[in-house]
Amino acid sequence: MQVALAALLCLASGFALVSLGWSRRGSLASDFLLRGSLAVGYGIGIFSVAYFLALLFGVTNLLLVDVVVLGLLRVVLFARRGRSKSARTVEVPREESHEPAWLRRTLTLAFLVALVAAVYSAVMRALTYPQGEGWDAFAIWNLHARFLFRGGVNWHDGFTSVILWSHPDYPLLVPASVAHFWRFLGRDSAAVPAVLGLAFTFATAGVLIAGLSMLRGRTAAMLGGITLLATPSFIEQGTRQYADTPLSFFILATIVLLSLHDYGVQKNSSTGSAGVLALAGLAGGFAAWTKNEGVLFFCAIVLARFVVRADASSGNWRARLQGVTLIVLAAAPVLAVLYFFKHFVAPSGGQISDSATILHRALDPSRHWAIIQWYVKEFFRFGHWLVVVPGTLLLVGFYFWAGREPGRAHAEGTRASALALGLTFVGYYGAFLIAPYVLYLYLRFSMTRLYLQVWPAAIFLFFLSVRGCSWTAPTTADLASAEAQSSVS
Repeated sequence: MQVALAALLCLASGFALVSLGWSRRGSLASDFLLRGSLAVGYGIGIFSVAYFLALLFGVTNLLLVDVVVLGLLRVVLFARRGRSKSARTVEVPREESHEPAWLRRTLTLAFLVALVAAVYSAVMRALTYPQGEGWDAFAIWNLHARFLFRGGVNWHDGFTSVILWSHPDYPLLVPASVAHFWRFLGRDSAAVPAVLGLAFTFATAGVLIAGLSMLRGRTAAMLGGITLLATPSFIEQGTRQYADTPLSFFILATIVLLSLHDYGVQKNSSTGSAGVLALAGLAGGFAAWTKNEGVLFFCAIVLARFVVRADASSGNWRARLQGVTLIVLAAAPVLAVLYFFKHFVAPSGGQISDSATILHRALDPSRHWAIIQWYVKEFFRFGHWLVVVPGTLLLVGFYFWAGREPGRAHAEGTRASALALGLTFVGYYGAFLIAPYVLYLYLRFSMTRLYLQVWPAAIFLFFLSVRGCSWTAPTTADLASAEAQSSVS
């Protein structure tokens, strides 16, 4: 009963927070799927921050904290709706107006098969590995959660350089949210991190499908969902109780919300509102609160949005600066919590050496060659598909064969998001280059997870931009934009 109450408070808080920014709706099914999926991640993010702050200030009544947080969100939401004008409908493509019936049935059947197989595989893996699969599950993430849950007033003693092997500097979104639910349960049950892993796994799929449905229609949504759910390593990693799948959720949520915002700006619809942009910034902040790689992604998305013209109205530097400023301000509360944890609770992560050592590693050709080899090798084998041609290569081949979809209003924003993912991988390269660990082991045990972190977002951007994934009738604005681009070229 206590756990059910905690789950209800978590989802309600997440839904209220999402509704603050996403106040208008388009397709009822897509809108509900997007809100519900985002509510899972945002609710867990709220729970993690609330638990950490409660520990800092010595608050023991978590139920009171959760009720107050939910109440404040509901009051702000009620006040905002009271001041809002008449509702506008989100302008999205008309789904499958010209889609062949046989294709619709085939895609629906394939998606249902992929979904059932993914759910069955994920549940069976969670039951087979109740403590998580792999070293990181019990030696890092669940260990940190137990420090937070069992430590009492001395909880911070678990984050010390004495056990540097446990990476006590890692952000706390996953451990703090697990500890939050454990507090309601009264014991540290292995079922909690397992269920949270499943929740993030299928919430990620929900955000991907809903985003593609709103921007490209049902066909692209089904294809994107099939691609993600049929990726074996995505399901495997989602049940390992690591933080990589939660990070992939927030990276995807950031990019999907930014794409919806850019489309709304072009179409003058409510998805172009500042609230959607703020939700995207908050998702980026939660990404930073999830893993250190999330900090890198947040910096990359802010830089990319500033450099690349994200929408037609931001042709000057001032407009671009205003957009990224709102993203940063929305993420600021979560980033402030992360900063406090990093500088006043956690020890140094041991990544930084003296400048001479860093320079020596950076100029070592063998390290560059080893990293490049692993990048290429992982690209061809990522996903653990038991087929001759991997899914990554199939997507690239299809992209070059089909080409880009012309006249799309969100094309500039897509390029910015793609640039952010590229910059993130450049940052990964730099981290490998100066890492104090044995490079081979570092690459071997982390490369697959790094690809996985951006895989859902890469699938979204692929089906958002590739030609031939939508049987929707083009709008007049789309045709005019395509004709203008053709005349310019």
